[in-house]
Amino acid sequence: MLGPDGVPENIAPPAGRSRPTSLRLCVAIATAGRPEVLADTLEHLSGQSRMPDQVLVCPAQASDVDLHRVSSLPFDVQIVAGGRGLPLQRNALIAASDADIMVFIDDDFLLAPDFLQEAEALMRGNPDVVVATGHVLADGILTQGLDFEEAVRIIDAAGPNRGGEWHRTYNAYGCNMIVRLQAVRDHSVKFDERLPLYAWQEDLDFSRQLAVYGEIVRSPRLRGVHLGTKRSGRSPGRRLGYSQVVNPVYLARKGTMAWSRCFHQIGRNITANCARAIRPESWVDRRGRLLGNLIGLFDLLRGVCEPERAVRH
Repeated sequence: MLGPDGVPENIAPPAGRSRPTSLRLCVAIATAGRPEVLADTLEHLSGQSRMPDQVLVCPAQASDVDLHRVSSLPFDVQIVAGGRGLPLQRNALIAASDADIMVFIDDDFLLAPDFLQEAEALMRGNPDVVVATGHVLADGILTQGLDFEEAVRIIDAAGPNRGGEWHRTYNAYGCNMIVRLQAVRDHSVKFDERLPLYAWQEDLDFSRQLAVYGEIVRSPRLRGVHLGTKRSGRSPGRRLGYSQVVNPVYLARKGTMAWSRCFHQIGRNITANCARAIRPESWVDRRGRLLGNLIGLFDLLRGVCEPERAVRH
């Protein structure tokens, strides 16, 4: 049976051939407005079979981190100063790290115990991969959200890793995104800071910037659960609705989103918000999103395509 580096397990490499050296791995979290959720996620991170070499947290404001709970963890957590808004915070995290690979996770994404071990094996064994993303066992963003205990049960029920091959994908999912930082540094790739607040589609934009320099892949061996916590300091319905329309057009003009995807996404978002505005889900501000969609369409019709205008609504 082959190990993660391609050498048969329990068999030493041939004379003169050493195993590949390990990669320095950083877990990076941008957070806003939910210190309890962040602390739960960091505490759960301590159960990894391969511990991170560095853990960085960039809060939107100082009160977003419960320093008492964070100080009791079995690893050091470095607090990174950055502006408010996901791209600003993630760019600050990149600038603060000297790691080889950065594992971006949302502050409400729980990792299976072998996630970091598998992430390192994937990136070490596939030098052409510049961005990887995993298999989300359950995604609370699609529902009213999952609580911490429920997410832990889902991970436990998944059991041992059943393996599987990675495959190419168009973009990583921002809640769990593994990035080879050398490619980022070599080509000065950044998250687009014109995308404000939650920065709708920033993960796609960042992935497609790096796609020029290597492979974007999804691996079933990288497993986790996204709580989809609704308590957030990011985007009220109207602002998110505006971004749902304007951001795809902005990215298509920029060249990081195909126009076909742009039109499909806008159409799907507006259709969903229209269909559910009369009887909206309790956890989604459908009417606010729909109003934001309409304001965004009006701006586009009058020739204005400025994603940062979302903060005005």
